[in-house]
Amino acid sequence: MDQARSKISKIFNGEPHSYTRFNLTQNMEGDNSQVEMKLSSDIDEEAGENGVGDNRNHNSNRKPYVAQKLGRTPKNLCFMAAATLLIFIIGYLIGYLVHRKKDLAPTCAASVVRFDEAVAHETGAASLMDWDDVKKLLAQKVTAAKFEPVFREFSSANHRAGSPDDDALANKVMKKFKEYGMKSWTDEHFVKVQDPPASGSNRVVFKNGSAMRPEGFLSYSATGEVTGAALYAHYGQENEFALLQDKSINLTGRVMLVRAGRISLAEKVANAAKMGASAVLIYPDPTDYLISDTTPLFGHVHMGSGDPYTPGFPSFNHTQFPPVQSSGLPKILAQTITASMAISILRQLGGQDVPATWGGVNKLGEESDLITVDVKNILTEKKINNVFGVIKGFVDADRYVVIGAQRDAWGPGFAASTVGTSVLVELARSISEMVKNDGFKPRRSIVFASWSAGEYGSVGATEWLEGYVSSLSMKAFSYINLDRVVTGQKGFKVAASPLMHSLIESTLSEVKSQNKAETLSSRFAKGNFETNVLVPMTLDNAAYPFLAFSGIPSVSFGFTSDNSPYPQVSKFFGTKLDTREKLNMVTDNQVSQLAEIATRFAGHMALRLVHDHLLRLDVMKYDKIIRTRVAQINVKVISVQKMQPRLLPKDLTMQWLFSASGSYGRASRNLASDIQNSDLEDIEMCRIINDRIMAVERNLLSPFVSPRENPFRHILVGSGSHSLKALSDHLEALRTANPEADANLFRNQFALATWTIQGCANSLAGDVWSLDNEI
Repeated sequence: MDQARSKISKIFNGEPHSYTRFNLTQNMEGDNSQVEMKLSSDIDEEAGENGVGDNRNHNSNRKPYVAQKLGRTPKNLCFMAAATLLIFIIGYLIGYLVHRKKDLAPTCAASVVRFDEAVAHETGAASLMDWDDVKKLLAQKVTAAKFEPVFREFSSANHRAGSPDDDALANKVMKKFKEYGMKSWTDEHFVKVQDPPASGSNRVVFKNGSAMRPEGFLSYSATGEVTGAALYAHYGQENEFALLQDKSINLTGRVMLVRAGRISLAEKVANAAKMGASAVLIYPDPTDYLISDTTPLFGHVHMGSGDPYTPGFPSFNHTQFPPVQSSGLPKILAQTITASMAISILRQLGGQDVPATWGGVNKLGEESDLITVDVKNILTEKKINNVFGVIKGFVDADRYVVIGAQRDAWGPGFAASTVGTSVLVELARSISEMVKNDGFKPRRSIVFASWSAGEYGSVGATEWLEGYVSSLSMKAFSYINLDRVVTGQKGFKVAASPLMHSLIESTLSEVKSQNKAETLSSRFAKGNFETNVLVPMTLDNAAYPFLAFSGIPSVSFGFTSDNSPYPQVSKFFGTKLDTREKLNMVTDNQVSQLAEIATRFAGHMALRLVHDHLLRLDVMKYDKIIRTRVAQINVKVISVQKMQPRLLPKDLTMQWLFSASGSYGRASRNLASDIQNSDLEDIEMCRIINDRIMAVERNLLSPFVSPRENPFRHILVGSGSHSLKALSDHLEALRTANPEADANLFRNQFALATWTIQGCANSLAGDVWSLDNEI
């Protein structure tokens, strides 16, 4: 409009530095209306003669001057009329286009409710690049060929946490981040870990035979020496120990012999301890691992994450606290043995036959099959460094997605750490170039993190979370884990917060698989995303503490060596045979190609989260999950009240838990309604809505338990008496009149879980003055 005014000004008086102001007045002296125009130079002259405020008789004063300047000829009058009509038409068109733009602008709901492709829309704060252009840019930046030099640079024969090789890799990552123009920093921790004894190995003796000295070990085992009768317990799962009890086998004081796999090493030891065992020996069975029968196995048995000697608080600068340790540390001995050692013991066992479904060995073991286990691990303190780099957002820079990968390994750790670190670095390079060279402006920030001490139980990552839990839970809206993204090629599995399921499903349909002719969805999901791709988030997953401890929606994914229900079992993890050659063998030499796809998959999720006006986190997903869990608890409550009315009388009602569940459902639907009625032009409104979305996961952490005693406070995916699973298990104990069941304790847990759900619904609903009406 200013340009149009300038043009018309030049037409009328030819003065290059004047602009025209229009004053539409009614000519009261004649029958026809007249448009009078005053030039800026004329106004200046008038102001000088009459004063600024003397405008009461402006019509009578102006007309002679304007007539003198322009003349009242018919030609001039026609020209003025035409100019007026032109200005009117231009103004009308501009108004129409602005109004139409508002009508066509996508509502915020496109990002949360429907997850459709949103129309590009500008807010004025940062130019929004079309999503298809963002995808094309990422595809151009990420190629398989670029991974080969990165693999070579970040490969190391030995980079155990806190070692000089680990520090050297940290410096390389830091150098890369700086080369990409990212703000980078380090986070230093002093953590306690267990290393092998000074002699180099622990000792196992079977039936007074020669001592076996395995090179492998399990960090955080109890130390000492015990002797007990051997008992084979398959994978050491709870149902397998229950089956042994059903066979009337005494488990107290036994030394359990179990296979690695299916569940974490820590869970195997915890399950054995609950049965009264004195020690656990774990071995890699040849049917699960592609290793020789003399290959040692390494791991940890802390039933938790982080430094177990600073539970719930960070290990910063030799933090001075009274001596304390995690409740997740085992109180029994744990040690790994090689497959050949295990076979030697299994062949000599007596006792009952193994269950037919177990296979592999003939006997379970009897009281005379004595084993002595001697564990003398040394507790040491190590300094570790986490390395960070950030690409800052252009609108909400204080909101960020974190992308991380562990850097350390027991040995070469090519699949365990080298691939993930390489993907991290390549993703950082690609997105940095998109921002610097191609005009991409992320609305929110992206933090890249290289963790240390991942092999000891996500120690580096958890210590960082503990150190900044207050700010992270408010500002970090997602975590993307890059550990173990390539361990095979036959399957593709994803473990994630339900809030991220819709984002993951859409990403699977966008990212191409190896042959480029089909997407990851068409190859691996095959029409059923939840059944064929999704797996539970387990304790040994590096993303688990982000989700269950900090309440940050998290995702972990990867190509696997098979499509079994237990895809986390690698053929080489925890051994020194985790090399590039072994990974080539199980991927048909497609490591670089698979790393490229994994990078694009992680990049698509991260970029979508920082590109869209609203976070692509679907709060409706938890509605179904909560309702399902509540329905299951209701069935069990009714059953207990019928079978054990003395323990759980009729006065315990499900009314309030049903109400809390319903409140969450209504709050999530009301959020969708608020989104539909919101305008993306309002940056502050979108920020408020995003904060409501971010609060969901955080408010599913029980506020009624201590993070030190129960670090994984999430009531749906966490562990402890506060979780809905614990409620269900407690009801089962009440139903069977288990002596450990406590009806009063259950009622307390029941009330606190109810209010945790209600509190989450209240937070999701928004303003406190709207709660009664909204939910």
